[in-house]
Amino acid sequence: MSRQSLFTIAPDAPFLPLLAQRILDGTLLSGWAQDDPFWLADVTIILPTRRARLALADALARAGHGLLPDIRTFGGEAEDEEPFLPPFDAPALPRQMPALTRRLELARLVAAWAHSPAGLSGFASPPNAAEILWLADSLSGLIDDFTTEAVDLARLGDIAPESLAANWQQTLRFLGIVLEAWPMHLAAHGAADAPALRNLRLARQAAAAPHLFGDRPVIAAGSTGSIPATADLLAAIARLPRGVVVLPGLDTGLSPEAHARLLDPARTNHGHPQYGLARLLRRFATTPEAVTELAPPGSGRRALIRAALAPAEETALWASTRPGPEALEAMSAGLAILAARTADEEARAVAIAAREGLEAGRTVGIVTPDRNLARRIAAELARFNVRVDDTAGTPLFQSPAGRLMRSLLALAANGCTAVDLMALLNNRAARLGLPRAELARRADLLERGLLRGQRLLPGLSGLRAALAASAEGRLERPALKLEPADREAIGDLLDRLDALIAPVIARIEAQGLTAPALSGVLHAAFAAAVEGLDPPLVGTHEIGLWADGLAGAGTPGPVIAPVALDAVLSALMAGVTVRPQRPGREDIAIWGTLEARLQNPDRLILAGLNEDVWPEPADPGPWLSRGMRLAAGLEPPERRQGLAAHDFEMALGNGETILAFAERLGSGPAMPSRLVQRLEAYLGEARADAVRARGAHWLDLARRLDHVAVPIPAMRPLPRPRADLRPRRLSITEVETLFRSPYDLYARHVLALRPLEPLGTDPGGRERGSLVHAVFARFVEEGHDPADPAALETLETMAREIFAGLEAIAARRDIWLRRFSVAAEAFLDFERARAPFVRSRHAEIAGRMAFPDLDGFTLTGRADRVDRLMDGRLEIIDFKTGTLPDPGAMVRLEAPQLPLEAAMARAGALGAPDEPGPGETAALTYIKIGLGPDAFTVTPFRTGEDQGVMDAADEALRRLQGHVSALLLADHLPMAARIRPDPRQRFRGDYDHLARTAEWTAIEGEAD
Repeated sequence: MSRQSLFTIAPDAPFLPLLAQRILDGTLLSGWAQDDPFWLADVTIILPTRRARLALADALARAGHGLLPDIRTFGGEAEDEEPFLPPFDAPALPRQMPALTRRLELARLVAAWAHSPAGLSGFASPPNAAEILWLADSLSGLIDDFTTEAVDLARLGDIAPESLAANWQQTLRFLGIVLEAWPMHLAAHGAADAPALRNLRLARQAAAAPHLFGDRPVIAAGSTGSIPATADLLAAIARLPRGVVVLPGLDTGLSPEAHARLLDPARTNHGHPQYGLARLLRRFATTPEAVTELAPPGSGRRALIRAALAPAEETALWASTRPGPEALEAMSAGLAILAARTADEEARAVAIAAREGLEAGRTVGIVTPDRNLARRIAAELARFNVRVDDTAGTPLFQSPAGRLMRSLLALAANGCTAVDLMALLNNRAARLGLPRAELARRADLLERGLLRGQRLLPGLSGLRAALAASAEGRLERPALKLEPADREAIGDLLDRLDALIAPVIARIEAQGLTAPALSGVLHAAFAAAVEGLDPPLVGTHEIGLWADGLAGAGTPGPVIAPVALDAVLSALMAGVTVRPQRPGREDIAIWGTLEARLQNPDRLILAGLNEDVWPEPADPGPWLSRGMRLAAGLEPPERRQGLAAHDFEMALGNGETILAFAERLGSGPAMPSRLVQRLEAYLGEARADAVRARGAHWLDLARRLDHVAVPIPAMRPLPRPRADLRPRRLSITEVETLFRSPYDLYARHVLALRPLEPLGTDPGGRERGSLVHAVFARFVEEGHDPADPAALETLETMAREIFAGLEAIAARRDIWLRRFSVAAEAFLDFERARAPFVRSRHAEIAGRMAFPDLDGFTLTGRADRVDRLMDGRLEIIDFKTGTLPDPGAMVRLEAPQLPLEAAMARAGALGAPDEPGPGETAALTYIKIGLGPDAFTVTPFRTGEDQGVMDAADEALRRLQGHVSALLLADHLPMAARIRPDPRQRFRGDYDHLARTAEWTAIEGEAD
């Protein structure tokens, strides 16, 4: 191959502008005459991407050439082939097998194998439908690898099965069947896979090139020939009389020995950035020295790139070949490393660096393979009113339309739980045939009137039952009392929801659920939910195409079990993206690595440069191990790392380049990319620190953006409402609050604020304990004898009746009922042991005690148990589901509930209905209702030394009166927050957020 047929442009030169320049000065025209005004129109230029085509056209237009050459792409698509074919009949190609059809058909095969005895031996547990779909995608990728690399499927026979583990042998047998049957399946349907069609088109283009172009100039530029069929087309173009191939970033300084080492099969050089180009040159039967460099000598960045990314065996020479500090400084000029602490900080710093470049009138390109990071960067740029979309697109599953469809699926699949219901109704795109404001109003009524604080039966039937209970006044403590008009509006909303999701529920619950059926009912529900929305929700068009594609797939695919359906939907939508709808800015863009190829903005930012992100892990997939791939004649998975390294190498040559990564991803530490590590290692510690110092400029700005230089903590709230506004009535349980945090009483009684129950919270240990206590209370109220042999059976029958309301968590309820027997037996043992000392038992005893000397202040309460002992005295028992007061708090009377109940009983303000009148209290007892062996624990109340129960009651009553006089009857003292906090409390109080407790306790310390 002639020297003039192969050229390259080094990474440190702007590829497309230099290409345009070398076309216009005739370097790449092989003597083609330029004296005709229309000479440029006779030139054909072929580039890898449409984005590169537009950029080259712009570069030529800026040079003053309005009549442009024929610029094409060689992506192997049908529209790219048509201009190539000369005017002779070409045989019709098979139709392309739709991607969704192939996914479902392969998933059906994988499902049949995975649930067979042979397939199950390879799994710890049978794969679910989502895992089946992901396995089918991986199998599809493996078929594409065989097709793209033109490897005969018969090469699977080269893998020796006897050397493999049993699970790999089973997998290999399945692959042999599938890879033999799949081509026959395609032939029977007159179809072909997309990679096969691409190969056919590229081969036809290569064959037609001599007839089509003759001796006119043809320039193929920017491709690495990673697809063998593309490499054949490049070779065919290079053989034309005026055919030229311009390679991106070939290292022409590679010696023949280094070139040979790159291609040595005994070495693992597949991850090297020059490996793909070396393979391409071998296909051309030439070496790097035969390739002409078009770029002028660089500023030193080229040498830095070549040395830092050299093959591993050459790194040992760094110490002797590394230039001096001044040369290293020149090489790294314009280079910065941005080492952020977290991905959030990385996105913010990248956005600030981009904004700074825009303000200086420069173009900015941001490149990252991490689409989540790309969305974070776009969100951070929006803070500066810089609107830019990720040109790689948003996955359909995560698009606004995809999120709404996921809400519909969750509502139907999870039994219309409160959280799923409100997630749908609060989605701004949801309409349900109502104006958005009206739907929001009804959603608020539904939430506060029926959902908050209620335990509903599953499904819409449970909501309707709650609505009927509300009309009859049977709901317990609703957050909002509904009026008849409100209930009518909610009823209509439930009818609309029923019409919306009933078909989805019916299809999920029916036998034989398939992907086309699921997508069909979901799309119908989605269309009904957004009907009337203008403009359409982003992703609506793509949702429609996706659903139509599944409906027309021609195969149902595997049967889907109605579990983990959100993961199934994610798998079905994999690979479908929503491209930006609004026109992008010309001075800034966020690209994926493919979109960024051959682009050279003024400031280029490479983000997400973490190991296992860029480059991605070398994962061979679940079907063939790395060794099995090599034995079958396929490239190892490190080949993709080599492509990522080449993208990095080309980007690193940009005049101003920022390399960004995070030191932590998620909850764990993260490593910078091996490419960054190599660069820093070559620069040396001092120069690497200097390069990082440049990036620290933007990190400092990012940290200062939300930083408060002198933090001013919130002050402890000290409200002083007028005395007549302060409460004159407290419950016994609120007395401890009066002692510890009067602010909570201010919020509850003066501001009239009541906490809302969390939405959709499942009953936990506290509610279980309350239900167990309710069983014991009913047992006592109905007068059952603990000594009765049938007492345990009676308790268990009562428990089944009282626990019946937990239908929404039936499985957990059944477990609780089985565990109830432990607590019931302990309760009966407790009652039988004390039976000789007890005259009568009384449960849920209400009390009321007025204090005429305290401006009519009233203390109310309800004692869990008050038992009359044989000597006429009382024992007061309190059932606890949470943590018991520690003995010190009992002695200090910081838990005054039981002593105050004793004081009320002595005053006749607390007594059993059948035995009214005052009574001294002999004992105060806590009973902890928990789980397991501690399901029923008895703890006596601890009093001070030489202090009896009634002495403690007198002291508690005195302290109560003192606190009431000082804090409720006068207004000179503030109702402060947390004046005596419980150091053992590990949960947030109901009003901590209102008091901004976390702010001022963080300054004062928790021991205030």
